[in-house]
Amino acid sequence: MSKQHKNWRQVYDSHTHLNDDAFYDDVPAFEARAAHYGVTQMNIVGSNTVLNERALKLAHEYENLHAIIGWHPEDIRSYNEEAEKKLLSQLSDPQVVGIGEIGLDYFNDQESPHDRQQEIFAQQLEIARQLHLPVSIHVRDALDDAYAILRDSHIDEFGGVMHSFNGSPEMAEKFMDLGMAISFSGVVSFKTAEDVHKAALAVPLERMMVETDAPYLTPIPYRGKENEPGFTKFVVDAIAKLKNVDAELVAYKTFHNAEQLFLTKRELNEKD
Repeated sequence: MSKQHKNWRQVYDSHTHLNDDAFYDDVPAFEARAAHYGVTQMNIVGSNTVLNERALKLAHEYENLHAIIGWHPEDIRSYNEEAEKKLLSQLSDPQVVGIGEIGLDYFNDQESPHDRQQEIFAQQLEIARQLHLPVSIHVRDALDDAYAILRDSHIDEFGGVMHSFNGSPEMAEKFMDLGMAISFSGVVSFKTAEDVHKAALAVPLERMMVETDAPYLTPIPYRGKENEPGFTKFVVDAIAKLKNVDAELVAYKTFHNAEQLFLTKRELNEKD
């Protein structure tokens, strides 16, 4: 590890939900706890009208919190022309660093029909292309369809990240071939998550991010308890152990990958 990586202590939680009811009334405490663990930057990710508005509010109140807003596939029943108009207005806010979380979720077929999910996913990708904003992609039981839609979206023009990746190394390679980064959550610390372990080994640090997806997917050693952004540190530790590298290197690489995709890109867009 080169000298610039040594003693690196900052961590970037690329996907978390301090806008969730579990945190929203006590954000200062959770933000302070995150700082204790070295988590100094966070993307606060929305998924519907309420959570998008909260993400924006937090991004305006805290310099180290950044808003990613969009419509989650499980929330598309409420997505209509009015919702899209509001989203387009919100995306002009300079605190927005990306569009998300968007994607496909086939776990509950009755709630959100697949064809409607695919339609709205493609629409939001087109918005991202037009605005040159990166995307945060949610996929559950739909990796092949998500890949096909991303492949046709000109994703190379605006980029993005596969959030909380849980697919095979082969699927990770396919998404990276499209130019996507791959983000790992606390699942990578689970002893039984063999496919995720293999994917983490296959993804180079130069293409990787880390996240909590808090309040979900709590990593070891706190599995079974409510997750929080500070626990991104333990995701870093799990990846370092898998790859047999220093945790400082994982933290450094993943921090700068997230910074480059979300914060640097926003700065460039503002100059255009």
